[in-house]
Amino acid sequence: MSIRGFRATLLVAVCLIWAVAPGHAQDWGGLQRFAAANAELAPASAEQPRVILLGDSITEGWPSKHPAFFEETGYIGRGISGQVSAQMLVRFRQDVIDLHPAVVVINAGTNDVAENQGPYDEEFTLGNIVSMTELAQANGIAVVLTSVLPAAAFRWRPAITDAADKIAALNARIKAYAAKQGIPYVDYYSALVVDDPSRALNPDYSKDGVHPQQPGYAVMEPLVMQGVSEALAACAACGSGAGHCR
Repeated sequence: MSIRGFRATLLVAVCLIWAVAPGHAQDWGGLQRFAAANAELAPASAEQPRVILLGDSITEGWPSKHPAFFEETGYIGRGISGQVSAQMLVRFRQDVIDLHPAVVVINAGTNDVAENQGPYDEEFTLGNIVSMTELAQANGIAVVLTSVLPAAAFRWRPAITDAADKIAALNARIKAYAAKQGIPYVDYYSALVVDDPSRALNPDYSKDGVHPQQPGYAVMEPLVMQGVSEALAACAACGSGAGHCR
């Protein structure tokens, strides 16, 4: 069996073990986190296309730092602190597909690089992002891919000293994949990185070098809105609701 095949088999095994009913005590995929909120959502409306932001703590903290943005746009945040891309993939059906959005914005990779669930493998992380994209498109959901935010280091993983290199390399892969697939790519990285060799998250936008504060989200908001607008416009132009528009 190839390495890629082994990883795919391993991921399936993990999903079978951990991605269990939301009431299970060992909820590795985080299925319980938004189960109640998902059940309370009104049906998606054609008048206001539903947009879901899927991610980790960077996405989770956004509504509390700037709730007005979510009130004005109607965007729905589905971020879970600490999650890696594999965990987002596990909960993708519950937190994205079953909510019938027009667009999903995927921000994944920070905690992969931080090795929150084991050694980092760029190919594996990119594969999870590709899998989420393909799942969305197979279900008629348009996709917006985003860069990983800049970070020179992780306070909870001081042994990782090459975070900036890994993030830059992963972002190049995500951007290239998005371009090949005709998917909007939102470049948070270039807007938030400091212009020096550290390639850190600009301290004007963050207190810990990883998570944005309100000024950082204020920079990100018009960028993600532009990406969502591009995704919706592309689908309208080809006469399709979402999904496989090019």
